[in-house]
Amino acid sequence: MTNTTQNALATKIGRRSFLKMAAVAGAFGATSSFASRNVTRAATQDEVKNPFPGSKKVRTICTACSVGCGITAEVQNGVWVRQEVAQDHPVSLGGHCCKGADMIDMVRSEVRLKYPMVKEGGQWKRISWETAFTRISKKLTSLREKSGPDSTIFLGSAKMSTEQAYYFRKFAAFYGTNNIDHQARI
Repeated sequence: MTNTTQNALATKIGRRSFLKMAAVAGAFGATSSFASRNVTRAATQDEVKNPFPGSKKVRTICTACSVGCGITAEVQNGVWVRQEVAQDHPVSLGGHCCKGADMIDMVRSEVRLKYPMVKEGGQWKRISWETAFTRISKKLTSLREKSGPDSTIFLGSAKMSTEQAYYFRKFAAFYGTNNIDHQARI
């Protein structure tokens, strides 16, 4: 046995300390049961059937990676409000990973980036897509002219489909480099 294990086994708690801890635990248990009364209620039969009236279920696929597991998204007024696993999907066979289970939270997040941003003067500022593409292309062109195409690396993603990966690889080749990799290796 290690010294830590021996010390833990050798530690003794006196009867008075044990009774104090038991009293605190009992008091906590009793007060927490009173505090949680009438906090929740049983759902009505209508709520069980459809908690989002007027919503529609849309079969889609998870985009967390390139596997393409099935999701049944519930959409109300154009907003994704709930999701379930597509039980009969041929790829995921009624299951998905923790990333897929969290897709709705990623989509509905308050801090989700929804448009191009640039940091100027220590503050983030929204820019147009055209401005973002122009800035990126100018930087890539300048870098290639100054330091050569092998001064860059293009990192792919598990979210890419086979076709997207093909175009990504072609873009790197047209840029002039073979420096491509996958983000999962980092």
